Amino acid sequence: MWKTYRNIIQKYPKISLQEERRLIRKAKKGSKQAANELVLRHIGFVIFRINKRAFPAYAKRFGEDLLSQAIFLLYGKIQTYNLRYYDKNGNFKPVRFVPCIWKAVDGLILASLKKELRHEKQRVTGCLDGEEYDIFERILLERDPIVSSFF
Repeated sequence: MWKTYRNIIQKYPKISLQEERRLIRKAKKGSKQAANELVLRHIGFVIFRINKRAFPAYAKRFGEDLLSQAIFLLYGKIQTYNLRYYDKNGNFKPVRFVPCIWKAVDGLILASLKKELRHEKQRVTGCLDGEEYDIFERILLERDPIVSSFF
């Protein structure tokens, strides 16, 4: 599943803090190219977090949906990134982009999986001849004799 993203990850490896901050600065000023490059450079991190937070079966099943949602999140986080961060003592301390998106990406993954699994539990089932069927799955089958008996 992630094979299609390997080329992107290889083409856009990690960059230095200074380069990352330069891209963020340009993106905040409206450069779509800088924002796109920054997001592409963090695709590998998002995939890593999906594989780390979700069970393998869920990562395989929902991984691409999670990744597409996370990409929108990354674009939003670029705009809220604080280029002038100071620590508790008042010292200027540049921070990488990854710590700024880490919790948001994890939260997105967990919330999305929770929503998907809750939605699955609410599937419509029917019973015919003592057997239970998922009606939506049966509708997808062409010429299913059971579905026609429900309607």
